[in-house]
Amino acid sequence: MRVFKLTTPKRGFMDVTGQVKEALSDSGFKDGLCAVFVPHTTAAVTINESADPDVRDDILLGLEKAFPDRKEFRHAEGNSHAHLKASAVGSSVTIMVENGSLVLGVWQGVFFCEFDGPRERKFMVKFV
Repeated sequence: MRVFKLTTPKRGFMDVTGQVKEALSDSGFKDGLCAVFVPHTTAAVTINESADPDVRDDILLGLEKAFPDRKEFRHAEGNSHAHLKASAVGSSVTIMVENGSLVLGVWQGVFFCEFDGPRERKFMVKFV
């Protein structure tokens, strides 16, 4: 398993496709599955369009509208909206690996999603 660390902004999507490809290259793995996992409750990981950064902004806007901060939330830290977004997006993705390459669509990238930063975060990559 490979662990990557990153410093995140307040919120946003960070393209981590390069790190996942680096882990694959370093591993020598050829065929199977790649799991990317985020061990945080207010961050997530997703696969989506990597060509147009406006897509990431639009997703964040949609998540803000779907899960706004509300005064009715009871969680003492005041970040329930971040927990909701992380739960909706998810803590892991699985990518097929064939002939030593990630099987991603032309426009797809892997993104670490920060909903409660800035923070020191990590994500893990494992090949099976």
